[in-house]
Amino acid sequence: MTLNPSTEDSLRRLFYQGFAANDLAEPLRSFDDTSSSEEVSRHMRENKFLVVGIRHGGMISGFAELDDLSGGCCGDHQKNFSEGSVIHASASFLEVIAGLDQNQRLFVSMLGQVGGIITRTDLQKPPFRMWLFGMVTLIEMRLSRIIEEVCPNDSWKEHLSSARIEKAEAFMQERARRNQHLKLSDCLQLSDKGQILARDPTLRSVSRFSSRRRVEEATKNFERLRNNLTHSQDIITSDWKTIVELTKELDTIIAGPQGWRQLSEANSSTRPDVQVDRGSDVEDGIDQ
Repeated sequence: MTLNPSTEDSLRRLFYQGFAANDLAEPLRSFDDTSSSEEVSRHMRENKFLVVGIRHGGMISGFAELDDLSGGCCGDHQKNFSEGSVIHASASFLEVIAGLDQNQRLFVSMLGQVGGIITRTDLQKPPFRMWLFGMVTLIEMRLSRIIEEVCPNDSWKEHLSSARIEKAEAFMQERARRNQHLKLSDCLQLSDKGQILARDPTLRSVSRFSSRRRVEEATKNFERLRNNLTHSQDIITSDWKTIVELTKELDTIIAGPQGWRQLSEANSSTRPDVQVDRGSDVEDGIDQ
């Protein structure tokens, strides 16, 4: 299934424009270049700063790192901003991730001069976790829909053990007891969906994965990231590579892999009784 154009445009605006570098940046503490290195380093240790800005003529012209402030004036130890290490406050999270993948830190330009700083630690903040969880949710929901398309009438069961199917059925019954009526495929765990994708050759052929092993590896990494987001755990130490890869694939995540889109459109064209429920677009955020 594919997103209708208006929903796809809304998601693209949300992911590209809804959040910006300024939502993650911390103020960059700065000192005149004539300030004593000893005094500045003492201040940095007290406040647990590793980097401060260096001002010249009232403007931040560079930075100094704590380990370099060994004597004299802090301006003696100034480093210049390197290419790619400065981004605008309005830069998207995609630009932030790309920058932090190449740099230890990013400096944020505000009102014509550097005034903020972002490190990978700042990606633990709620704005980024919300942004990333939205992407994770979209991927998992789309995977559920394509499994329905390729494996109608629960034919995906052949790829799962009886124990996993029973667990999904129990979950569906519990939701029905709460007056929430779902399809059995909606009650699958992420690991189940990954296993179906890995074992079904048709599904795998229209995905971006070339082998079953790669699907299983990606599912494991994706599930770990999803769990760390859900339980407010660290998402940088073990999930950085996954975050970078997801960010690079954002356009595909929003629009859907080309193979999946073509297969969904082909399946829809063979069902004359299919009607597009525009209301479900709003409710589910994806679908159609």
